[in-house]
Order: sequence, then structure tokens, then C-alpha cells
Amino acid sequence: MNDKIKIELEFPIQASPQLLYQYIATPSGLSEWFADNVNSRGELFTFIWNGSEEQAKLLSKKSEERIKFRWQEDEDDTDVFFEIRIQMDDITKDVSLMITDFVEEDEVGEAKMLWTNQISSLKQVLGSA
Repeated sequence: MNDKIKIELEFPIQASPQLLYQYIATPSGLSEWFADNVNSRGELFTFIWNGSEEQAKLLSKKSEERIKFRWQEDEDDTDVFFEIRIQMDDITKDVSLMITDFVEEDEVGEAKMLWTNQISSLKQVLGSA
């Protein structure tokens, strides 16, 4: 089993938690920025990029707060997941998306760049770029 490294990223984003949640927790929302297409059947989500499919199991979600998945290929490793969390500062009301992901040691830079690009796409969809 490969040991994956936990990475945590924060992206300030100008959108309400209610709106953001629609984009992180629904197949139609995720397909606007995260993948070319996303389908779900119960807890199983299928993400499609350039014709290739990856499946992830929905582990948990909390309305307007977070969603957590585990890729099928990681199903034997219960410590591995990816989570998108909406965080709002109580005082300033600034909203950030907090990303937690687990990646191979030699893919950390690539993964950070990928998330940065994906969140950039999300900001464009939201009109907050």
C-alpha cells in the first residue's frame, strides 16, 4: 500500500456558503468546475475527465458546510479521502474553501496545482474571479 501524504489548501472565495454548497455537493454543481461530467447513484459518484472515469464514494456531507469522498482506488485505505469544506470567518464573514486531499509524495506539487486550477474554474463559474 502506498503511503499518501495529507495536503490542506485554503482558497478565499467570494460566494455565500449556501451557493457554494450547491457547487460542491451536487453532481450538476461539481460538473460545472470539478470534472467534465459527474453522475451519482446513491453514495457512488462517477467523475468523468476527457473520457476517463473515476469513482468515489460519498463518505459524509453536511449542508452548507462540507462534503467528503473516497476514491474507489483508495477504498482499502480508510484514512485516505478528499474533503471540500466551506469555512466562514465569524467576524469578517469572509468565506474560504478548505481542501483536504491525500496524494502520493511525488504528486504533491501536481495536486496543489490541479486544485488551484479547479478552484479557479469554480471562481469563474461563480463570477468571483
